[in-house]
Amino acid sequence: MADVRPPSNAVQAIAATALRAEQARMRIIAENIANANSTSRSPGGDPYRRQVPVFEPLRTEAGQGVKMVRVLPDQSEFKTEYDPGHPSADANGYVKLPNVNTLIESLDMRSAQRAYEANLNVIETARAMELRTLDLIRK
Repeated sequence: MADVRPPSNAVQAIAATALRAEQARMRIIAENIANANSTSRSPGGDPYRRQVPVFEPLRTEAGQGVKMVRVLPDQSEFKTEYDPGHPSADANGYVKLPNVNTLIESLDMRSAQRAYEANLNVIETARAMELRTLDLIRK
């Protein structure tokens, strides 16, 4: 009969793919927050555009994981503010502001942190179970 058991480190390998994906997600969110107040360097130009990570399933020897495959710009509209004295103001006196909502970014960051922590717990629990199994075998 064929051995259908996954490798002993399968759980850790799958969780590690999620750790890498969440780490990349947090990096993008941090960039969005850092640029939440960035305006264009030229009058009437576009400011920083919010970035959004795109994830896909990742097939590994251990099973189905996840990976970030690309980052896409958020195509939602920029906010505008009337400030004719601003260096980035257009001919009508309006300044385009980034389409970054710091509240949403903060919530996304917290979600990514919790997912990262959950995957760390998976790795720690799997390791503890393996060590406990080895202890039982030795007795």
